[in-house]
Amino acid sequence: MSLIPYEARNALNQFHNDFNRMFANFGRLPDDVATAWTPAVDIQEQPTEFVVRADLPGIEPKDIEVTMQQGMLTISGKRESEKKEEKNGYLRTERSYGEFFRRLALPDSADADNIAAKTDKGVLEIHIPKREATKARRIEVKS
Repeated sequence: MSLIPYEARNALNQFHNDFNRMFANFGRLPDDVATAWTPAVDIQEQPTEFVVRADLPGIEPKDIEVTMQQGMLTISGKRESEKKEEKNGYLRTERSYGEFFRRLALPDSADADNIAAKTDKGVLEIHIPKREATKARRIEVKS
């Protein structure tokens, strides 16, 4: 009998993806449940900014929406399905289509007013500059 190592990180990532997918479709039933998908996202902290990269192959920039509200960065959009006919020899289609939705919490040091986003070769890259963190201030207590 061989042992299979348990990787808690993978289980947590799967839970996170399932949780995002659940709320992305909240209140509506998709045409095909198998079309729900979540793009892979990398978040990198650099000395002067945060960089978010999302894999969005085949999606036009006009079909991507990036918003920032109350410390939450939201990436959403839709990938249209291609019409395939069985006579073209397709035996299996594994690429997902439909709406996607990712929401990421950013720290207070994220400068929401100067966010920039661009796509290149199917990768959405979002640059979020850092601002000086707010310092704690002492509040006088009066009697």
